Amino acid sequence: MNATPIDSEEPWMRGLHADAGYLLYRLGLRSGQLFNTFLQESGLRLRHYAVLRFLATTEGALQRELSARLGYDPSAIVGLVDDLEKLGFAERRPAPDDRRSRIVVLTDAGGAFLRGTDEAGLRVTNELLSPLDPAERETLHALLLRVAGDGLGG
Repeated sequence: MNATPIDSEEPWMRGLHADAGYLLYRLGLRSGQLFNTFLQESGLRLRHYAVLRFLATTEGALQRELSARLGYDPSAIVGLVDDLEKLGFAERRPAPDDRRSRIVVLTDAGGAFLRGTDEAGLRVTNELLSPLDPAERETLHALLLRVAGDGLGG
């Protein structure tokens, strides 16, 4: 799946190409499109995947924590968790320290789904970064981590 080439000869496109924020935006869109295409057969989207990946790093999380850490609107988290519960990939359980609160936890089926996506994620990354050699990929990753800083929520 190849992206439509950008006509860099157009004056307005040259201006956009000078804007790193725009280029990052385009790269993010392309990455999301590729990954959503892969996830489409499972009925999930990249946002569901992000919730599952976060849950894989914890023993469970309150929905408000998911919202804060992933940067999603709290109402969106409710729908995403509902979808994941329907698929059996996550479930809400009473919080161990407050039985009135509920935490969201990754199920065994959710963990298996994530393991099955590892190869696809690598394919998406390889397609996106195919113009770069391994050293350039490492440098890009380090720079993106530095620029994103606390905005990554982790």
